Amino acid sequence: MTENQDSPLSLGGLMKGKRAIITGVANERSIAWAIAQAFHREGAELVFTYPGEAMGARVRPLAEGLGAKAILDCDVSKDADIERTVADVKKVWDRVDVVVHAIGYAPRSALDGRFTDATTREIWQITMDVSAYSLIALARAFKPMMPPGSSIVSLTYYGAEKVVSNYNVMGVAKAALEASTRYLAEDLGKDGIRVNAISAGPIKTLAAAGIKGMRAMLSENAERTPLRRNVDQEDCARAALYLCSDLAANVTGEILHVDAGQNIVGVVSMG
Repeated sequence: MTENQDSPLSLGGLMKGKRAIITGVANERSIAWAIAQAFHREGAELVFTYPGEAMGARVRPLAEGLGAKAILDCDVSKDADIERTVADVKKVWDRVDVVVHAIGYAPRSALDGRFTDATTREIWQITMDVSAYSLIALARAFKPMMPPGSSIVSLTYYGAEKVVSNYNVMGVAKAALEASTRYLAEDLGKDGIRVNAISAGPIKTLAAAGIKGMRAMLSENAERTPLRRNVDQEDCARAALYLCSDLAANVTGEILHVDAGQNIVGVVSMG
């Protein structure tokens, strides 16, 4: 937590009665896990997905601790897995109010060195598929279960807008994710479904650990943001509560920056 936050904020049942699909939990440091905890605290029912049994061994104890209605193996790079997941969700729920897309992947070799050398055709395809196309695939699959007033939220990063050293192909994938957010918002708006994304500042997570120089970025970033601090998982969780609750009933197609103002800063100092 940041220095001015002593405990998670409770808003008195903001998500009461809502049913949310949570993807992308890897461990207790995951932004998706903070979102799941916040949703649970505010009264939401939860279903979790995970990719493969190795990840399932990490996710299952966490999800069970929040009384998950289902914990499902889903590889979002496979349409059959997504279809099976929807069918399994239908066994416990007749609707879905929220889908949290917290999925991103690039081979570690792609996140170090020169962009041209590190970005092979194979790396491009798998990174774009898992990190960006999966948002469209999940939206299409769950759309029939989502009533008007439902919402989808994904996680992005400033590397989609500006070059961040060693973020490489993930920056391109996040740019595609943000563009997809806008196109989905327009398309699914016809069904009363809102689609937004949270652009989080650098946070120490399992995914971030794969980016060369992340530790140095975290230490330097706090001195450069307008608020002179880093953000944490709970900051993103509160933003997700806003975007996925009725408070944001007329907010869609937005990229909400939760980064202590980092994205507005150009030249930090003229010396």
